[in-house]
Amino acid sequence: MSEGELDLDAINRRAWKERATVGAYVRLQGWTDPGEQAAVEHVAAQVRSRPILDIGVGAGRTTAILRPISSDYVGIDYTQEMVQACRAAHPGARIEHMDARDLSAFEDGRFALVVFSYNGIDAVDLAGRRQVLREVHRVLQPGGLFLFSAHNRQGPGFGEGPRLRFTFSWNPLKLGWRALQSVRSLARSARNHRRFRALNEPHPDWAVMNCAAHDFGIVIVYTTLSEQERQLQAAGFATELVVSNVDGRPVAHDADTSGITWFHYVARKP
Repeated sequence: MSEGELDLDAINRRAWKERATVGAYVRLQGWTDPGEQAAVEHVAAQVRSRPILDIGVGAGRTTAILRPISSDYVGIDYTQEMVQACRAAHPGARIEHMDARDLSAFEDGRFALVVFSYNGIDAVDLAGRRQVLREVHRVLQPGGLFLFSAHNRQGPGFGEGPRLRFTFSWNPLKLGWRALQSVRSLARSARNHRRFRALNEPHPDWAVMNCAAHDFGIVIVYTTLSEQERQLQAAGFATELVVSNVDGRPVAHDADTSGITWFHYVARKP
């Protein structure tokens, strides 16, 4: 395996560019979970009709959610394939090919709200993550809000391994097809899990780990609640709200977070 194949950024970009991944994101509509809905509802009234930047827009799921809040909307994604899919789905929206680590196309204080949904920030390494936070802070207006989600280092998704998954059906043809697809998925998952394990780097408060999504085809960063809040503070943010992906309820600092797969954060630029 070459050094380039073991680059986190290259691995993840390759996964997002695949036709099957783009197609899955085209079909993805609505809220990812109750936490996302709760977080967006928390900020909506404060930023209505004000400028919004939507990072990692994918095929446009969040475009449909955020444009009703404000017509002053820009969506960006770092893969051209996703940008093209989003533009096709939302021809009236401004969608740009751009990396969140470099938002130099936007002036300081351009936006009232920046959103980075579906744990997109986890797809860059720790240094890149800090750069994203600095860039988001720069392009936010004073008092502006940053809404994003991130995987929980202490959650049930951390450290999971490949296993057979399929939905039962009483229809024998559907059952057979699903079983075949599941076996193929398991084979791909096992192969990717074996290939990318050299990148695994566990630490008590954060980790880089191969993730089950896309048949274990991506490698992401996991953070504890306290570690993510430290990163936000270091970038100049004040954490305003943290909610669980499971039920959308606020998460207390002393709570047991072992059942929460990811958190939704709302942070404010003072």
